Amino acid sequence: MKYDFEILVNRHGTGSAKYEQMMRWNPQVTEDIIPYSVADMEFKTPPEIVEGLKAYLDTHILGYTIHTPEYLQAVMKWMKKRHDWEIRKEWILAVPGVVGAFYMAVRALTEPGEGVIVMTPVYYPFYDAVKSAGRNLVENPLVERNGRFEIDFDDLERKAADPKTTALLFCSPHNPVGRVWTVPELQQVVQICEKHHVKIFSDEIHFDLIMPGYTHTVLAKISAEAAKHMVIFTAPSKTFNLAGLHVSNVVIPDVGLRSRFRKEMASQAIMNINALGYEACRLAYEEGEPWLEELIQVIQGNHEVLRDYMEEHHPEVRVYPLEGTYLQWMDFRPLGISKEDLEKLMHKKALVFFDEGYVFGNGGEGFERMNLACPRWVLLEGLKRMTKTLREREETAF
Repeated sequence: MKYDFEILVNRHGTGSAKYEQMMRWNPQVTEDIIPYSVADMEFKTPPEIVEGLKAYLDTHILGYTIHTPEYLQAVMKWMKKRHDWEIRKEWILAVPGVVGAFYMAVRALTEPGEGVIVMTPVYYPFYDAVKSAGRNLVENPLVERNGRFEIDFDDLERKAADPKTTALLFCSPHNPVGRVWTVPELQQVVQICEKHHVKIFSDEIHFDLIMPGYTHTVLAKISAEAAKHMVIFTAPSKTFNLAGLHVSNVVIPDVGLRSRFRKEMASQAIMNINALGYEACRLAYEEGEPWLEELIQVIQGNHEVLRDYMEEHHPEVRVYPLEGTYLQWMDFRPLGISKEDLEKLMHKKALVFFDEGYVFGNGGEGFERMNLACPRWVLLEGLKRMTKTLREREETAF
């Protein structure tokens, strides 16, 4: 491999949100403990981006900065090359983050009291984006069939048919279950929403992180007509581990929706993003693809190591196929441990810090979400601590 995915950078005491969260959960953890929770990576920043930003700092003044033609071209070229998606520069709105963007979309493009559908269990900010805006949360639970999560289209149709329901907050690829939706599935989602005049806000932040054998299709490609009623959220942040630079690209083909979204941005005094964010995005999309290709192989390998390890040591725990994202969804319910005891065992004894499944809402209780974007030896160290703790629990039960 050309790139180093084995060196671990010490992030303790650096202000890392993930590490500070771990310290709140257990203030006694030592510096050799690495969390597997929040979705940022334990890999070094791609060197092309680091070197490019150093050169930028040597030659630029960090004053008020807006997007450049080069930035917009990089975004458009990336969408075409990686996703075969033709977009126009005027469709692109640069915002500080995808989470804030879908909060704004809910506020700008729906009305108080209207219903917004989410497919549960789902990325937990979805819930607050709907509720904090005074909209009604409408749950469309995913269903498990043959060890794979699928959309309940009959239920989606019923929910979308309610005239008070006006939007779907969609997750593609799905976080936390790791599904990459197929074209037929996406077509059915679009058909139902078109039929019932339901707008779609599609969070596709993980759309570059697709495992071998799977293909992500941007929802707006399904139908040019339906795309007029969509907002697509994208970013280089998950792909290239740039979350701290707060750069995301919201793509809105329809001028009317785009205008309403801009007004919401203005109401929150969001006019641009930081200068380094623009440049990091350009560098990532113009120079980062070789790093991404290696990263995907590393994530796929980590998934396979985890799957095989759990099959050997904890075969009762279901490890779901990883189609997209670097977030592994696992079902611990067969262990017969309550969510409270499972969390306590992990945080206090095993010193293994996943994202607990219950935070993802209905259908998540008893599950764990594990971040696989770490050196393989770090992955295995945590699994071994977990096994030791679970074995000790079994022994004391008799």
